[in-house]
Amino acid sequence: MNPSFSCTHEDVTRLVHGFYERARSDDLLGPIFAAHVQDWPHHLDKMVDFWSSILQGSGRYQGSPMLAHTRLAGVQALHFQRWLQLFHQTTEQLGQPGLRAHADEIAQRIAQSLWYGYQIKAQPDQLPAALTLTLGAARPGQARSV
Repeated sequence: MNPSFSCTHEDVTRLVHGFYERARSDDLLGPIFAAHVQDWPHHLDKMVDFWSSILQGSGRYQGSPMLAHTRLAGVQALHFQRWLQLFHQTTEQLGQPGLRAHADEIAQRIAQSLWYGYQIKAQPDQLPAALTLTLGAARPGQARSV
């Protein structure tokens, strides 16, 4: 855990619920979540456990995010880019700059890792491409790779 910020269970819950509220109503991501998540309370609890494990070191999450994401059909880089944009919008509203910076950095690594894994499964004979982002230090319209 990073000592430069504080993170309570309530912070994690606000982050997860706020993000998924955005994602579910998003024109690009909403239909994907609607097609694959049947039990929203269970999914939200699982994602709180996931982010609690990452941000607080709770060890509560049990699962395989890579497996869950590589099973999806038709995923493109723009889906991960949009996921990161919505995540960043959510962390901005937490009012905790240290937590926001740490969570955003981890989210970028997670998105890149899942994108690599997805590409490797879908096209095992090709090198995966980096995910181009427009978050963090980059200004709108300035892409960077992670």
